[in-house]
Amino acid sequence: MHKPFEVTKNIYNVGVNDRTKHLFEGLWALPYGVSYNSYLVVDERIALIDTVDVCYSDVYFRKITSVLGEKPIDYLIVNHMEPDHSGAIEWLVTKYPNIQIVGNNRTAEMLKGYYNVSDNVKIIKDGDEVSLGTQTLQFHLTPMVHWPETMMTYISQSKTLFSGDAFGTFGTLDGGVTDAQLCVTRYWDEMTRYYAAIVGKFGSPVQSALKKLAGVEINTICSTHGPVWTEQENIEKVVGIYDKLSRYEADNGLIIAYGSMYGNTEQLAEIIAAEAASLGVKNIILHNVSKSELSEILRDIFKYKGLIIGSPTYNNKLYPGVENLVTALQNRGLKNRFFGYFGSFSWAGAAVKQLKEFSETMNFDIVGDPVEMKQSPNDEVAEKARELAKAMSEKLC
Repeated sequence: MHKPFEVTKNIYNVGVNDRTKHLFEGLWALPYGVSYNSYLVVDERIALIDTVDVCYSDVYFRKITSVLGEKPIDYLIVNHMEPDHSGAIEWLVTKYPNIQIVGNNRTAEMLKGYYNVSDNVKIIKDGDEVSLGTQTLQFHLTPMVHWPETMMTYISQSKTLFSGDAFGTFGTLDGGVTDAQLCVTRYWDEMTRYYAAIVGKFGSPVQSALKKLAGVEINTICSTHGPVWTEQENIEKVVGIYDKLSRYEADNGLIIAYGSMYGNTEQLAEIIAAEAASLGVKNIILHNVSKSELSEILRDIFKYKGLIIGSPTYNNKLYPGVENLVTALQNRGLKNRFFGYFGSFSWAGAAVKQLKEFSETMNFDIVGDPVEMKQSPNDEVAEKARELAKAMSEKLC
């Protein structure tokens, strides 16, 4: 096996790529796969920062030993206990029985609960440090980004931040490891999709973490998913994306997400989109909830200010895909959006009423009048749809 890539002097990426799994957390599509990043810091004492999914333990161990040979690991730093990063811990302590595991109080609880590990656990507090010799690890607690035990580790000597899941992105590392080695274009949308799907509920804790890091000089960001960020322009962009998304700010643009069984509700979506485009709205994206993967819809809703949702009535409720979407938006506490809605029914309407109830639970700016259609579009309904598009366009243009 080739020696793992040296990110910066004496810091190696010993993580793995997952090109097999179809769904992350059993929920989110992985068209480009995902990486589980782990970092080995070699000094007078040796620290391993986070681990990998347990199914990659054999590859992981070979990577570690290709750097260390028979040398022991002194510390395992656990920034995050989610099993895609902690899965190899139980295995690791059998290979390195004297390893000291470093984490906070919540980490210790989860180590016991997940892996029955309680020996050789060092509990740290915010701001504590561990010296490796020439390098010092400093710990910053960042609870609820996006689990209660999450923290970050910083090496001031190289200005390297090990950020856990923060600043993470879907997508494997294909050949290269750092942004300087990779074409990073595809990662920007995957970062937004990752944030919207995984972190989106926790805007306030992300803001708290960013404030804590505001005075920290960073030359390298080592996240647990995605590229290692080393170019200052990209570091600023990465932090800016997380800052913007966690404040629920967005660019001008319109997402129309709809369900449709036989195409009638979809026709209303098309009318609204065409009218909005004629009035100058450019970034318009239509998502059929039965076709678009939920994380793709969430990604685009996090990106753009305008949102219109449409649904047929289905068993006296919202269409299931629409219901799933509005529940996801409620769960993430989405706010600062211009919102409109429309619905349809064949004999008894319920969708518009329930979309109204949804809108009242959200911190949205309600735009225009809702459009309700019985059975199929007619001239009157089409005109109301165009009026809704006009009202939205006035907000976005």
